[in-house]
Formats: sequence, C-alpha cells, structure tokens
Amino acid sequence: METWLKDGFHADMGWIEKRRDERSDIFTYFPDAKTIISVGMNYYTGINGEINNSSLHFSNYAWGDDYHALLKTRLFELLSFIQSHKTEVNGLVCVDTSPIMEKVWAQEAGLGWQGKHTNLISKDYGSWLFLGEVILDIELNYDPPFEEDLCGSCTACIDACPTKALDEYVLDSQKCISYLTIEHRGPFPLEYQDQLHGWMYGCDICQEVCPWNQKFQKKSNEPAFQPRWEIIHWSKNKWERLDKEGFRELFKDSAVKRTKFEGLKRNVFANNNNR
Repeated sequence: METWLKDGFHADMGWIEKRRDERSDIFTYFPDAKTIISVGMNYYTGINGEINNSSLHFSNYAWGDDYHALLKTRLFELLSFIQSHKTEVNGLVCVDTSPIMEKVWAQEAGLGWQGKHTNLISKDYGSWLFLGEVILDIELNYDPPFEEDLCGSCTACIDACPTKALDEYVLDSQKCISYLTIEHRGPFPLEYQDQLHGWMYGCDICQEVCPWNQKFQKKSNEPAFQPRWEIIHWSKNKWERLDKEGFRELFKDSAVKRTKFEGLKRNVFANNNNR
C-alpha cells in the first residue's frame, strides 16, 4: 500500500492516506484484535450488456440497495450471536468504510485471491463479492490462507480496460472509470470521455471479462440487491431529465448517493459528449 500511495494511485481520495497507519497495522485500529472473521456476500444479478435496455450503465453493485447497511446488519447479528455464548467478547464490525485491508484479510481467511484487476476472486463466486469483517478480541480456530494465484498468464482484465488503469495487481485510480464516475469531484476529465462506453456510475468491464466470473458467477437471490427498474430501463433522455428531487427519491437507499446529484448529471453529460 505504501508504494501505491507514494505513486499517487489513490488520486484525490485523501481519506485513504489519512488513516494509512491503521490500514497497515490492524493493532493500531483495534489493539486487542486476536481474530478477524472475513465474509464475502455474493451480489451478482446480471451482466449490463445482456439485460440493461439503457445505453447508460451502472455498476452491478449499485443496482439495488446500499450493501453497507445490509451487510453490517448481518455482521452485527453474527457478533451478537458470538457474544451470547461468550459475554466477555468485544468486537468491531467493518464493511468497506473501516480502515483495514479487506482483500488482504479475506485472502488470509481463505476466501480467495487478489486478481490482476485487484478484486478478490473466489473459486465459488468469482469476484462479485461484498466483503465484511468482524474483529474479535478472542482467538478462534483459523482457516488456512488462500495461497494460490489462479490468474496464471491471463490478462483479460488488463487488456479490456479502456482507460489503461490496470497493470498486473495494480490499479491507478486516476484513470479508473469507477473512480472518475463516483469518487472524483469536479469536471469530468476530457481525455477519458470517449472511453466511458456508457458507464455513468462505476464500471464492471474488468469483472465482466474475467474468466473466473464467466465460469463461476452465480446469481444472487438477495431481494435488496435486485436492480431498480429505472437502472435497467431508463433511456439516456430520461437520465438527462432527472432532477435533484427525483435523484433523492430514486436513490434514497442506494450507494449511488455517493456521487451526489451533481456528479451523476456530470457523468450523463460526459457520455453525451462521447456520442
């Protein structure tokens, strides 16, 4: 991570650098940590190009409701279950926003390996996984880490990335469509507008071309992850006419709020310039 930060690949996501000490050392974040329970939750509900009738696309993870709330609820239930059997146990629940290296710990827990697109890949589900953790101050029996790298000589994700944001196991956020359409604030960079390919919130290209996903992806039946009708069916013209109140109503319980109304409209406009 230190090299990645030094190279500026986190772009203007200063919150990553701000808590780098905690990310680098779990004991800085939770001094009494003895066990990390790492979980993956399948969120795959379909490929954009196959079921999306719109020319504008949202990343699969944002089709339904915000996963942070759902996964946190499940993990707090797990923590409560543990504490009902061992009342002296203290623990923390983490989902995405906590300063820990989730993919590193998921691999240590045996869930899978970090692919060349930098996402965790499971032999059972591919890379369509939300990650979460429960950190405990007691020792449990540990699963062995996943020590294989099953990407082999494949470079499908690297070759498919339209902005060349990927090298092997390294992502340059400054070029990544997901970063540019979600985290980036300010005008959309002109040099990447003609490479958006219809993506207006996030991007799944590197995951959609991954052979492990094509072979092992399984559709989730979780109701909260099923796509909003508008995301699948709205035309570009309807997205152009979306106003702030409509944005608030449509994405009330969605991760899409992250980019804010102004950011989403900026992305629509950037795609218009790409016509």
